[in-house]
Amino acid sequence: MTITKADLKAVAQGIRDHDDFVISVHENPDGDALGSMLALKLALDQLGKSATMFLVGSAPIPFEYRFMPLDDLVRGNPDELLGRPLLSLDVANEARLGSDQRLLTEAPFVAVVDHHHDNSRYGNVNLVVAEASSTSEVLRDVFSELKVRLTPEIAEALYIALVTDTGRFQYANTSPKTLRLAAELIEAGADAHRIFQHVYETIELSKLKLLARALEHVEVYEGGRLVISFLEHKDYEETGASSGASEGVIDSLRAVAGVEMSALISEPPERDKRRVSLRSSRDRLDVSELARVAGGGGHRQAAGFSSDLGVKELIAFLRKEFVAKTSGQAG
Repeated sequence: MTITKADLKAVAQGIRDHDDFVISVHENPDGDALGSMLALKLALDQLGKSATMFLVGSAPIPFEYRFMPLDDLVRGNPDELLGRPLLSLDVANEARLGSDQRLLTEAPFVAVVDHHHDNSRYGNVNLVVAEASSTSEVLRDVFSELKVRLTPEIAEALYIALVTDTGRFQYANTSPKTLRLAAELIEAGADAHRIFQHVYETIELSKLKLLARALEHVEVYEGGRLVISFLEHKDYEETGASSGASEGVIDSLRAVAGVEMSALISEPPERDKRRVSLRSSRDRLDVSELARVAGGGGHRQAAGFSSDLGVKELIAFLRKEFVAKTSGQAG
């Protein structure tokens, strides 16, 4: 879907027309979600608007993002935030805002800014650009429409979102526009080297130990085309890792030669359900379709879902769906 001027202007006008916003992102946030949320908060401050950043769930922020200035982030009970306009970033559907839907249902106005192609468009206005590399890339266009000045702080937040959701500009979602935006953000004051050091070269020992557990559990199926691993409660407890430490583990699995799809099943201590992350290594395999079968969603090459099923049952499900979706396809 191509961004339209009508969508862009509708979101910008909604921001002009309202005050005292709540900004929310999906549970278990990644760099795009956190960076976009912080950038929008700073932009609203610049516009003289009031805004509160809210994050559902109790899982800790991944260690590599704790250098970000997120001290004002509100967690847990949203009671005091009800009835305010909601700006939803990087959230493909209502369920990813958490089980408590009151922020959404009691909001007088909801604007959705996202880049998931399967977004359910649950807002009053929806700016969904499926071909964008990240929500931050879409958000930059909103800032231009609102004439937000690109300060070093805003540029740095957007750059964190951009560099992480493109896999350091190596994923297929990296476009010429993405690289031009990266250059613009660096020119505006984003410290690319400092961000790289924090996000990719500052790793807790517990995360390395958790990665080792995941690699120990790796199994290959369907002639090496499918790789699956898992992390159980005890893996988190024995390594001392938090739920956020599993971010990036799936990328080690997808790098195996000959793999068409990789999956990581995880059950961190903070969650009752198991989380399944999926990655596709070939353009023709849309893992978001597989995720939607289980009530999840995502992008063509990166998706996920939550489930009450056990590890063995999930492996059986993944194998069955993978075979069904690749049967008859040429290599």
